[in-house]
Amino acid sequence: MKKIELEIVALSHSITQTHSYAVVLGEVDGLRRLPIVIGGFEAQAIAVALERMQPSRPLTHDLFANFMTTFGIELAEVIIYKLEEGIFFAKLVCRSEENTIEIDSRTSDALALAVRSGCKIYTYENILDAAGMFLENTEDSSTSTPIAGAEKVPSGANTFNHDLKNMKLEELHTLLQQVLDQEDYVRAITIRDEINSRENK
Repeated sequence: MKKIELEIVALSHSITQTHSYAVVLGEVDGLRRLPIVIGGFEAQAIAVALERMQPSRPLTHDLFANFMTTFGIELAEVIIYKLEEGIFFAKLVCRSEENTIEIDSRTSDALALAVRSGCKIYTYENILDAAGMFLENTEDSSTSTPIAGAEKVPSGANTFNHDLKNMKLEELHTLLQQVLDQEDYVRAITIRDEINSRENK
């Protein structure tokens, strides 16, 4: 069965499940999107790696990635190979000097490790047919169709973003440090972007 390469194109709060997130995978050189609901911890782990943030201590996925590197194991690729009753199944394809081994994994953990290793993410046509969706607006790649089960900003985030706009730059820096201390990296990214937008003006 032919593998289809995917990349992470968005990370947002889920509107179908409380305290959950949706990671949106996009077909490389294609228009299909695959939204997958994940937990808050895994969302933060993915966000930290995507934004190249440096936690004060290694997160669980950092520890696992460091362990693999230390013992000469390469994460060659991640494959989302099955969809059953709304649950995605993934496997890690790991290589060492001696052999190649496939390890069963939750999809969210597999993605958190994939962004750390820089390995490719794949799925199969039947999974995209069953759970994928197409972009409607092909003229503007920055605008995608609404993702089922996900929204661009979390519930209550509009209020949060409005509050950020009303804060002074010094207050934003203080708040950023506070949320980093709490290891709330998803919110830290929003605050950092607001700081950057002001400092770049």
